[in-house]
Amino acid sequence: MRDTTYLDLADPTFDVTSATVHEARERDWYARTPYGWAVLRYEQGTAVLKDRRFQQGNARWPAQNGVHDGPFAQWWGETLLSLEGEDHLRLRRLLGPAFRSRAIEAMRPQFQQLAGELVDGFAARGHVELVGEFAEPYAARVLCLLLGLPDEEWAQVAHWADDLGKSFGINLRHDLPRIEAALAGLTGYVDDVVADRRARPRDDLVSTLVTAQDNDALDERELSVGLVFLAFAGMETTRNQLGLALQTFLRHPDQWALLAERPELGGPAVEEVMRVNPTVTWVTREALEDVDLFGLPVAAGEIVQVLSHASGTDPRAMGADPGFDITATDRPPHSGFGGGVHHCLGHFVARTDMSVALPLLAQRMPGLEADGPGEWLPVSGNTGPVRFPLRFRVATPR
Repeated sequence: MRDTTYLDLADPTFDVTSATVHEARERDWYARTPYGWAVLRYEQGTAVLKDRRFQQGNARWPAQNGVHDGPFAQWWGETLLSLEGEDHLRLRRLLGPAFRSRAIEAMRPQFQQLAGELVDGFAARGHVELVGEFAEPYAARVLCLLLGLPDEEWAQVAHWADDLGKSFGINLRHDLPRIEAALAGLTGYVDDVVADRRARPRDDLVSTLVTAQDNDALDERELSVGLVFLAFAGMETTRNQLGLALQTFLRHPDQWALLAERPELGGPAVEEVMRVNPTVTWVTREALEDVDLFGLPVAAGEIVQVLSHASGTDPRAMGADPGFDITATDRPPHSGFGGGVHHCLGHFVARTDMSVALPLLAQRMPGLEADGPGEWLPVSGNTGPVRFPLRFRVATPR
C-alpha cells in the first residue's frame, strides 16, 4: 500500500476543516486516523454512505473511547444511531410520520413566532451571546414543541441534552460522569412524560409513540431510549449548527447582507452552511465484510469516516470555486445529515427551523461582528460554539 497521510482526529487541537486536511485530500482520497480510515473526497465519500457492504459505525464509538460498559454504553447501543437491520427499519417506520416534510412545514409559523420572540429580547441592545440567548433556547423550545413537552421546562431539557451531547465529542471518557448523570435525568423525565400521555393522551409525538407501544410495536425500553435520543440529538444539532452558521457568515458579510434582503434564501443558506461548516464533522461506517474500496482494502469490522467538510468542499465535485455562496443552485447533496439508510430522521426539522431563524437574524443583526473569541468545542467529532458573543448595528424596523 502506498504511503498514507495520518490525521490525528483524536487530538482536541486538530481542525478537520484545516489546510492540513485539504492538502491531504489533494494527495489522495483517503487518510489514516486513530478511528480508522478517513475518506476525504466527495465521490468516494458518497459511495461509502450508499454502499450496503457498510453499516453505521457509531455503535463502536464508546468502546473506541475506552467505555465498554455501564448505563451509557448500554443505552448508546440501543439507539436508532446504533441499530441495524429490521430493528432499525421498524423504529424508523414508527417515528417517520411525525418527521415528514408536510408535518414539519405546518409548524413553520410557530417556529417564526418563537424565533421572533427570542430576537426581540436582544435586538435593541446591539449585542448578544448567541448560544445562551438564541441558539439553545430556540433549539430546545422547538424540540419541546415537537414532542409536546411544556415550554417552560425547556431549560432543564436543554441542560440534560447539552451534557448528553458530549457523548459525540472526542473527550467522551473524561465527560462520562456528566453524560451518565444527564442520561439518568433525561430518562426519568421522559418516562414521567410517557406515563402522563398514557393516562391523558394528546395530539403529540409522545402520545403517538405510546399508542405504538400499546400495540406491541414498541416495548417500554425502546420507547424510553428512542425519546431520550430524539430529545438530545434534536436539540444539540440545531443549536450547534446555528452557531456555526453565524461563524460562516462572519467570514462572508456580503452573504449576510444578501440573506437579509432575500429571506427566501434561508433554505439554500442552510444547505451551504452544512456543506462548508457542518456540526457533524464526520459520518461513520463499519465494513460488514472485506471490501475493495476504490483499490483500498478495508477489512471486515474496520471503520471508515467520511469527513463532511472535506467532502463538501471537494473541488472535483463542487466546481473550481467551492466557496460559500447561498445563491448557488448546482451543488450536489452534502453529507451533513449522513446518508443511506441512516440518513438523519429529523433533517426536515433542522432544515425548517434553521431556514426560519437565519433570515430573521440577518435582518435584525446587520453589520454582524464577533465580540470576542467565545468558547468552542474541538473542531473534530461534533463541533460548535459553547459561548459566541456577537455585536451588530441596531436595525431600523422594516
